[in-house]
Amino acid sequence: MDRAALPPWLDGEPGAWRVRIAAQPGAPRTEVVGEHDGCLKLRVAAPPLEGRANDEIARFLAERLSLPKRSVRLVSGQTGRRKRFALAAAHDAPALCAALYQGARP
Repeated sequence: MDRAALPPWLDGEPGAWRVRIAAQPGAPRTEVVGEHDGCLKLRVAAPPLEGRANDEIARFLAERLSLPKRSVRLVSGQTGRRKRFALAAAHDAPALCAALYQGARP
C-alpha cells in the first residue's frame, strides 16, 4: 500500500506507525465507530479524568493489535479529544487497518 492509499488517520511505516484518534470518552465500551475529520473515531469506556481515557485507548490499541502496551505511546493530545498515538507495530498498513476495524460498528 503506497502512502497515497493510506487512510487519513494513519501515517508512517511498519514499526513506526502514527494513528490520529478522535476520542469520545464515557462510553459503555471501547470500540471503533468509524472515521471523523481525518481521525479514527473511538468510543472510550473511561472518563476523561486523570488520563484514564488515554490509558484505555492505549490498552485497546495494544490489545487489538496484539502488541505489548509499551509499544503504544501517546504522542500528543493528552487533554483533548484529538490524540496521536505512536505504534511500534510490524503490521503492514492493510493488516493494521483490518485489525483496528475488526468488529467495528458501521
